[in-house]
Formats: sequence, C-alpha cells, structure tokens
Amino acid sequence: MSAPFEVLRFGVVGVASKALLYLLYLAATAVGIEPKVAMSLLYIIGVLQTFILNKQWTFRHEGHVRRTAIRYWAAYATLYVANIVLLIVFVDIAGLDHRVVQGILILVIGLVLFALQKYWVFRTPPLHQPSSSASATER
Repeated sequence: MSAPFEVLRFGVVGVASKALLYLLYLAATAVGIEPKVAMSLLYIIGVLQTFILNKQWTFRHEGHVRRTAIRYWAAYATLYVANIVLLIVFVDIAGLDHRVVQGILILVIGLVLFALQKYWVFRTPPLHQPSSSASATER
C-alpha cells in the first residue's frame, strides 16, 4: 500500500481515537481525576484499540503478531514517558493549562508514532532474493 493511503488511514484511526480519548480525558479531569492519572488510563485504552486498527486496516500488516505487538508497546511506552515528562515540564513547572498542553502533545506524538509504526513496528521485510551464487548455480 502506498504511503499516502497509509497516512490517510492512520489519520482516520488516530483522529477518531484521539478525539474520543480527549473527550474522555476532559470528562475524567472534570470529575476530579488528576490529569496524569487520567492520561495514563486512557493511554492504555488507546494503545489497545489503535494496535488492532492500525495492524489490520492502516498498514494491513500480516507479519508476526507477537513481535509486532512488542514493538508497538515499546513505541507507545517510550512516548508515554515523553508525554508525562512534557506534562510535568509545561503544566507543573511552567504553569500552562493542561488541556492545551495535552491537546498539542496529542498532535506531536501522533506524528512521531506514524513514523515509528511505518518504518519500524509494521515494516514489511524485503522479499528474500536468492544470492548471486545460488542464481549462478541455477543457470
């Protein structure tokens, strides 16, 4: 599948997922759940739902599920830590509004996740090509 279609599908999955999760984040924080706790719980839900959708629909990946899932979780775990650190820096230290900061982080992290998924998590290995010695023997 060509990259433009993958970007479009990734965007559909991401926007729908992030919009729903952001609304749930706002609702959770409105009822008193601490922002980093709310983000953490919703992050897990988001990872689960987007793994299934991105594997099956966005990238149409037919590779090894276990290896792919491990890479997917590693990418998301790394960016989860980055998300928490950036919330601490911009909200707790700099005093910015957590709703604005998290809204911007959703976009930035989404771009990084596309690159990681396209080129690492769901990367299709090159087709096996016979070595030059094997092809010479076959002639």
